Amino acid sequence: MSVQAPTRSAWRHTAPVDDPDRRYRQILLASEGRPFSDETIAQVAAIAAPGAHVRVFSVARIHGVAFGMPNPGLLPTKAEWAEQRELTAKAIKRLKRRRLTADGHVVGTRNPTKMILREATAHGCEVIVMGADPDRNRVVGNAIWNQEPQRVRRKSKLPVYLAIG
Repeated sequence: MSVQAPTRSAWRHTAPVDDPDRRYRQILLASEGRPFSDETIAQVAAIAAPGAHVRVFSVARIHGVAFGMPNPGLLPTKAEWAEQRELTAKAIKRLKRRRLTADGHVVGTRNPTKMILREATAHGCEVIVMGADPDRNRVVGNAIWNQEPQRVRRKSKLPVYLAIG
């Protein structure tokens, strides 16, 4: 078993694989709230087997609690929910244009990593694809940039493809 070395391409595989040319029948296209880029859609199309099904999953982030109690002001607004639903619908439409079957939904959570991994397990997905920013120093990244795709990659038992862009 080997790990594919990082390449200069727009996306790369980030988990051990036996066959780098493997195609998958059940794919989770996930986002922690960022738009689904052209690179992520291309990555899914590149690894999809004939007749593959893609589950599109996006998170509307709940920002936390106030004084140990859930606070309605910290929940996603109607506009944030609508934005995530629109991003998910557009991704499904783009995948269908590439002749892939797709469905999906949006969930609100405080812990996107846990929900993404739970969604992959619940739907029998063989691989996870996510958009990501270029690698940054982990300390700085956690303080400034959203590093959820890297967290998913570290915690997942499934192969995780990160589409850099």
